[in-house]
Amino acid sequence: MVAILLLVVVPLVPGALADGSPAPLIGLPAESIVVLLLLCMLPWRPARVVVAVGFGVVIVIALVLAGIDSGYEAVLDIPFDPLDWQQLGDAFGVVQGSIGGAAASGLVVLLGVTAAGLIVALSWAALRAGAAVRPDRVHGTIVISTVTAAWIIAALTGSQLVAGQPAAAAASLHAITASASRAAAGLAALAELSQQIATDPYRDTPGSDLLTSLKGKDVVFAFIESYGKVAVQGSGFSGGVDQVLRDGEAQLRADGYASQSAFLTSPTFGGLSWLAHSTFQTGLWVDRQPLYSKVIRSDRFTLSEAFGRAGWRTVSVVPSNTEPWSFGTSFYHFDTLLDANNVGYRGPSFGYARIPDQYTWKYFADHELAGNHQPVMAEIDLVSSHTPWAPLPELVPWSQVGDGSVFGPQPAQGQSATVVWQDPNRVQQAYAQSIQYSLGAMFSFLHNTDDPNLVLVVLGDHQPATIVSGQGASHDVPISVIAKDSTVFESIEGWQWQDGVLPTPDAPVWPMSAFRDRFLDAFGAG
Repeated sequence: MVAILLLVVVPLVPGALADGSPAPLIGLPAESIVVLLLLCMLPWRPARVVVAVGFGVVIVIALVLAGIDSGYEAVLDIPFDPLDWQQLGDAFGVVQGSIGGAAASGLVVLLGVTAAGLIVALSWAALRAGAAVRPDRVHGTIVISTVTAAWIIAALTGSQLVAGQPAAAAASLHAITASASRAAAGLAALAELSQQIATDPYRDTPGSDLLTSLKGKDVVFAFIESYGKVAVQGSGFSGGVDQVLRDGEAQLRADGYASQSAFLTSPTFGGLSWLAHSTFQTGLWVDRQPLYSKVIRSDRFTLSEAFGRAGWRTVSVVPSNTEPWSFGTSFYHFDTLLDANNVGYRGPSFGYARIPDQYTWKYFADHELAGNHQPVMAEIDLVSSHTPWAPLPELVPWSQVGDGSVFGPQPAQGQSATVVWQDPNRVQQAYAQSIQYSLGAMFSFLHNTDDPNLVLVVLGDHQPATIVSGQGASHDVPISVIAKDSTVFESIEGWQWQDGVLPTPDAPVWPMSAFRDRFLDAFGAG
C-alpha cells in the first residue's frame, strides 16, 4: 500500500506546486504507469533496478524544478529558466540574509537529504510494485494495460476526477518539458539579443554631440530598491508612502526644486535588480540572467559611457557590493567604483542591507559633490528597501551621520526578519516602512545638498515580491526627474510627464528599455 501511494501521489506533486492547491494530487500519473509497464516487461533484475532508480531521479528532478518554479513565481513572477541556474546562488544569499548563514546551510542540507531519500523511496516503491505483479506476468500485464487504457481514454475525453484537473496526469513530465522549452526559448532570445546589440545608433556618436543640454550639471541616477507602483497606488499601505512623497515634494518646492514623474515597466519583478540596471543603461530588454551575461560582455553603449565620453567623471555607488566588480569598468566604464568596502562605513548591517541609504547619500554628497569639482554622473543603487525589510534603519539628523556608528543601536530596536515574515500583513507594512525610509533619506539628501546644478533621476528597479505586490501585479515602477534648473524640464517637455514626485494612475508608462534613447535624444545635440 505504501509503495502504491508513493507511485500515485509523488509524481503528481509538481502539478500541485504549480497550481498552488492539492487538487492536482487526484489523478493517474503517466510516469508511474510507464515505469510499471517497463518493470513488468524486463526479465533482467539489473535492468529493472536501473529503470526504477532512473524513475526516482526523474521524479525528483521534476519536484526540484517545480519547487524552484513555485519560488520564482512567488518572488519574481516568472517561472524558472534553467539557463538562469546561477541565480540560485544569489537566492541562497538572500535566504542567508533573512534567516542566518547556519540556518540557510542547514536548510540546503535538509533539502539534499530529502531529495536523496525520495529517490530511494521511489525506486523501492517501483521495484516493490513491479515485484507484486511479476509472479503472474500475464495477470499483471492485464492489470497495468487496463490502467494504461484508462489513462489514454481519460486523456482523449478530458475526464476529470476533480473539477478543473485532468484525470490523465503527467505533472512530472510537464515540469521537465516546460523547463526544457524555456531553455530553448532562452537560447533563441540570446540570438535575437546579439542582433540588437550590433545595431546601436549611438555607439559612434562623438562626445561633443552627447548630452549638450546637461553640460555643467551633476547628474545622478538613483535606484530605490523594490520601489514599485504598489508602493504608491492601489494598496492598503500606499497611503504612508504617498504622504512621504507629498511632504517631500513640498520641501523640494521650498528648496527651489521642480519635479516630474511617470512610470517605467521593469524587465524584472521581486528581485534581480541588475537586470533593470542594465536595461535602463543599455536600451535593451534584459529580463534573464543569460541575456545580462551576454550584454555586459559586449560593447553596447551605456548611459554611463555616454557621460564619460562627453566629459563627465562617472561614479558607481553600490553599497551591497563586497567584492571587486570588473564589469563596472569594462562594460559600464565608470571612473570610480564605490562599494561596501571603501566608503568608510563603521555602522551595523540591517538584514541584507549592509549600509543604510542615508549614509550612502551623505557619503556621496560629501565626497563626490562637495567643493569645486568636475561634473559628476553617478548611478547609485540603494539597498535599505531590499527584502526582507527587517530590521529597518531610522533617519538621524544629517549632521550626525558621521561614520555610521550612530546607527549602532538601531537593528536591535527593530523587528527581526523572523518575526516580520510570520505574517504577510507585517511583511507588507515593513516593506512600506522601508520605502518611506528610503524616500526620506533621498529628500534629506536633497534638502541638505547645496548644488544648483544637480539633476536627480530617481526610480524603482522592480516591484516587490508577490507577497507584497499581490497576484497579477504589473512590473511598473515610479520614476521622477528632480532639478532646480527649469531648462532641464524644457528639454523633456515632449515626454509629457506629470508634475511632482507622485505619479497618478494615468501617468505615462514607458518600457524601461526606452529610457536610454529618449534621454539621449532629449539632452543630446542642443
